[in-house]
Amino acid sequence: MEENRKAKQGIKSFQDLDVYQRLFRLMSSVHKEIIPKIPKEEKYDLIDQLRRSSKASPALLAEGFAKRYQIRQWRKYLDDAIGEINETIHHITVVIALYQEHIDPGLCNRVITEYDYAARQTFKLKEAWKNFHDKS
Repeated sequence: MEENRKAKQGIKSFQDLDVYQRLFRLMSSVHKEIIPKIPKEEKYDLIDQLRRSSKASPALLAEGFAKRYQIRQWRKYLDDAIGEINETIHHITVVIALYQEHIDPGLCNRVITEYDYAARQTFKLKEAWKNFHDKS
């Protein structure tokens, strides 16, 4: 029902995008629940990369939304967001492989599943926007 209401109201801001909201929540989870449990010797490597990639995907949607009517520009931002999502999935997979004794692999796997869903949402958004432009 919430989705129907959003559809009727339209998308007025990047913050109205379900995928942006999901990625923002995931970024918060990574920063609050995963990163603090990674050993400190990874501060300038894995932790740094995970911080950056988890922040990048929602930021790319926010920045790219301003160019949503320039189809090539918008698609590039969406492709880059998918790339950052994939990078984040990779880094969390590394956390599972190397630091199972420090962090719950179940938590990491749930976060990976959500990121995977967000990547598919972003791809669908790219396709839907293409169709929107084709109808114009």
